[in-house]
Amino acid sequence: METSIAIKNVIFTPKMADLLGSILSSMEKPPSLGDQETRRKAREQAARLKKLQEQEKQQKVEFRKRMEKEVSDFIQDSGQIKKKFQPMNKIERSILHDVVEVAGLTSFSFGEDDDCCYVMIFKKEFAPSDEELDSYRRGEEWDPQKAEEKRKLKELAQRQEEEAAQQGPVVVSRASDYKDKYSHLIGKGAAKDAAHMLQANKTYGCVPVANKRDTRSIEEAMNEIRAKKRLRQSGEELPPTS
Repeated sequence: METSIAIKNVIFTPKMADLLGSILSSMEKPPSLGDQETRRKAREQAARLKKLQEQEKQQKVEFRKRMEKEVSDFIQDSGQIKKKFQPMNKIERSILHDVVEVAGLTSFSFGEDDDCCYVMIFKKEFAPSDEELDSYRRGEEWDPQKAEEKRKLKELAQRQEEEAAQQGPVVVSRASDYKDKYSHLIGKGAAKDAAHMLQANKTYGCVPVANKRDTRSIEEAMNEIRAKKRLRQSGEELPPTS
């Protein structure tokens, strides 16, 4: 026989008690003190992050307004054709480029280091040439006068190359005769006279071939050598004459 329990005018049967126990056991336990501290820090961190985001957003709005003012003053100043801004970070450069595009101007970024890059803006009618942009990229100041002189020299060199190409290669003819080669030094007449005088001289060792041929036999040549030797020895032995 089931018994019932009365709590504050509520009667619980054993079945109802089992059901209540299962419900209570399925419920999460209340957070401990450590969990409460973690949740508090998370809420504070989220609040700080939201505040920083709002501050960054406000700074971007103020920076854009300042750039719009500077760009507007630049457009109204007829004496300015270009304007160089101080180095900016990537986000600020992006905002400035957008402002310039909306205003109908031209802008370029220069510099190697991302944090030290700067922006230059130009009016449409004074857009920079490729040579001017290259000068800025090299970190040099643009000098229109020097650029014009350089352009003229380049055109002159190009014209000279074209003229040389039209004339064709230079043909250098070799002198067919040494008299023609040295005629500018000794004259044509003197060169011809000198050519006629160039004849073999026997006194300088030019011996005819016929004179060099020896028709004697070996025995005859040896006898002649011995005779010359005896004659030379007999001459040495003779006493000197008074």
